[in-house]
Amino acid sequence: MTGRRLTTLLAYVSTAAAAASLLTGCGVLPGATGGSREPVTVMTWAPDQTRATNMPGMPAMAQAYARWVNANGGIDGHELRVLTCNEQNTNAGAAACARRAVHEGAVAVVGSYSQYGRSFMAPLEAAGIPYIGGYGISEDEFTSPLSYPVNGGQASLIAGHGIQLAASCRKVSLVRPDTITGDKLPDLLNTGLRDASHRGAVDIPAVEDAAEYTEQADKARERAGRENGCVTAVLGERTQTFFDSFRRLPDRKDEDGRAVRISSVLGSVGQPLIDRSGGAHSPFEGAYVTGWYPDADNRAWDPMRKVIKEHAFVDNRVDPTDAGVQTTWIAYTVLRQVVESLDTDEVTALKISHALDQGAEIDTGGLTPRLRWRYDDLLGARDFPRIVNHDVTFQVVRNGRLVAQKPGFVDVGSTVLAAP
Repeated sequence: MTGRRLTTLLAYVSTAAAAASLLTGCGVLPGATGGSREPVTVMTWAPDQTRATNMPGMPAMAQAYARWVNANGGIDGHELRVLTCNEQNTNAGAAACARRAVHEGAVAVVGSYSQYGRSFMAPLEAAGIPYIGGYGISEDEFTSPLSYPVNGGQASLIAGHGIQLAASCRKVSLVRPDTITGDKLPDLLNTGLRDASHRGAVDIPAVEDAAEYTEQADKARERAGRENGCVTAVLGERTQTFFDSFRRLPDRKDEDGRAVRISSVLGSVGQPLIDRSGGAHSPFEGAYVTGWYPDADNRAWDPMRKVIKEHAFVDNRVDPTDAGVQTTWIAYTVLRQVVESLDTDEVTALKISHALDQGAEIDTGGLTPRLRWRYDDLLGARDFPRIVNHDVTFQVVRNGRLVAQKPGFVDVGSTVLAAP
């Protein structure tokens, strides 16, 4: 073949290839319907390998979610790119993750955990980046106009827990972190208890990352009393350490042979902890637990379980019964539906926050009530004005499984509003 004929053939092939690219849509993900759309970059952060609470399953769930949607054409034709960051359970770590999200062009921070809201919200607000579906542990998640929480945070859990305990407990001892966040818990619990004309709980502050809690455990049991007494601990990952100290106390029961009952909230006690500590033979058998979402065996979680099975089955960080994993799934459900509602080639932080502020309504498949963040949808509680989902669930540990104590959701909005 002559050089001239070869050149002509190459030109023809190149032109044909270019035409085919234009016809099919250059850069379209598998399964997309056509048209080139910009990738959507988001970040998910959480603490990992720290001495306090760790949530490695949240970034891992985010990565699995990205693999799933990208294998099915992306979100409305947009490739989902997930950045992850170890927040390290420090002010500096939270701020560093937020600055990285800004630097790398994230249009949202989704399904993340940090108790250092003041450190991470300031950089996000300066850049106009929305914070969608945080775990609900920091006050700033419920005050910042760029935060879109999917649950009622610790406020709803603790207020709801007071209602749950009031029906069965004559006296309650509360063991909680000796921190600014922990200082708010007694008032919230007492508001729930007093909804049922119940006396307030005994407040027992404790160091958040202690190696043992024998002194606090003994005091909590003593002050709860022998007649229908309950001890509740809300210490995050250290809750297991507390109840380990509690069960080592000398055995003591009331005249009817009943021991003091224990309780907690989801996030401090969950199915993974119950499994690790002996299942049906764990010290949590019979414990009361207040959660945000339906129990882990509820069929509403089936879509999440399917994604985990197909895209994270070898990653033991992604436990479908973990509250952090569940929150991340719901947060990314919000992201997906709001991006689909935009129907635009370029997704920006401003477009996302504007759509949410204007009333984009999110259907989570029964895992929460329908979510919407218009001004009229906000609870407006003094310290938690951004709460839109003030429902909780009452659960109990039976035969080593967290199951529903009563069906459906319990609305605790009025209780949160009544807290001092």
